[in-house]
Amino acid sequence: MSIREARASDAEHLTRFINMAADDLPLHFWKRSVGPEGDPWAYGRERAARETGNFSFRNAWLAEAEGEVAACLLGYPADPEPAPIDPDTPPIFVPLLQLEALAPGSWYLNVLATYEAHRGKGLGSALLAKAEAIARDAGHATISLIAEDTHQDALRLYRSKGFREIARRPLVKGDWQVDASEWILFVKPL
Repeated sequence: MSIREARASDAEHLTRFINMAADDLPLHFWKRSVGPEGDPWAYGRERAARETGNFSFRNAWLAEAEGEVAACLLGYPADPEPAPIDPDTPPIFVPLLQLEALAPGSWYLNVLATYEAHRGKGLGSALLAKAEAIARDAGHATISLIAEDTHQDALRLYRSKGFREIARRPLVKGDWQVDASEWILFVKPL
């Protein structure tokens, strides 16, 4: 296994990983963004291939195993002084923004995902260690992440690695089809 920085050419993998990590919420958003005639996956790839923005290849690292991309880490510094939530923010995103605001100045781990064929091989643990090293090297005192209450394997991993639950918020589903009912904020001191 090796971990490398993502490249713009990895946009296809990045869109799949971010969508996987959030149970199709990104795809739901991309569909709304492009409308019925647009290609939501192309929109996601375009966003992932950008040089700037939180969801950019510049903020991602990929684990490769057996000669192929197997897992992803995407993260960035959280705002040290979160702004009030814009009243025009779609309600589905409000609980996430509320939770993010509870960990100001942390290094925010937005995506940690592994393709099914590569699960159970330690890639998640290796990428968590990489995230912690990146956060420490950047001078952050804490690392944070938000997970859904139904991602039991991920929740066990985070707890076993010293992440502590800080707060929960109910999901706002609207027409997003998902089994989860709560978002959970985890923080770990570095």
